[in-house]
Amino acid sequence: MQRALSLVSLLVLGSAWTLQGAHILRETLTLTQEDFDLDRFMGKWYEVAVASTCPHYMQRKRGNPVIVALTLQHDVSDGNFTMMATTFRNGSCQQTSRNYGLTNTPGRFFYHVAKFGADVDSYVVHTNYDEYAMILQLSTEKQSGNTTTIVKLYGRTMDVSPAVSDNFKTLVRRHGMSDAAIIMNQNKGGCVPGEPVTNHATPQRGLPQVSPLHPQLQSLCTMKKFFETWTEASRIQTQT
Repeated sequence: MQRALSLVSLLVLGSAWTLQGAHILRETLTLTQEDFDLDRFMGKWYEVAVASTCPHYMQRKRGNPVIVALTLQHDVSDGNFTMMATTFRNGSCQQTSRNYGLTNTPGRFFYHVAKFGADVDSYVVHTNYDEYAMILQLSTEKQSGNTTTIVKLYGRTMDVSPAVSDNFKTLVRRHGMSDAAIIMNQNKGGCVPGEPVTNHATPQRGLPQVSPLHPQLQSLCTMKKFFETWTEASRIQTQT
């Protein structure tokens, strides 16, 4: 009798594990926009807002909270797409390009940051294609094992509706960040690489500015000591 009860208990526990695993699997499969359409997602976007668990990333963004113009182009020949980003940085108009690899999951892409040995998975969580897109990026540094979460809001124009902003805040909270972590990028006008810049973001005076090639950056987000120094400088500057 006792053996029979033990067997029943194991079967029930096994069923619970199976259901839990199926639930996790469903969550993974439904992480991206339902019936995602890659072709409709391509074209011109603007990075309107961002939040991240990475202190260094957020420090850089707060130092230059400028809307980034994005152009996405699908390369059918190799199955990837290219993102061209144009923005004001360090007093000039700069343009960068990144190749995203497609996956078997529609709406999920990836790229590798060789400098930091980091793999980045990008998910289009919500989009209506014509107005907004909400992007979740999860990165892991292979050497340190550090993980970072970034949530971005794209708009087809430089402004989004209050309803979209509220939904973005909900998504940010869902990933463990508060509304205070959200940076709303500022419209500084358009720019063309190579042409004179007449209107660009001005760095905050009195605060240390960090270049992406700063020698203290040993990994993508291992910035505790440096970030604490920057935070203290910010506090002193505010008081004075």
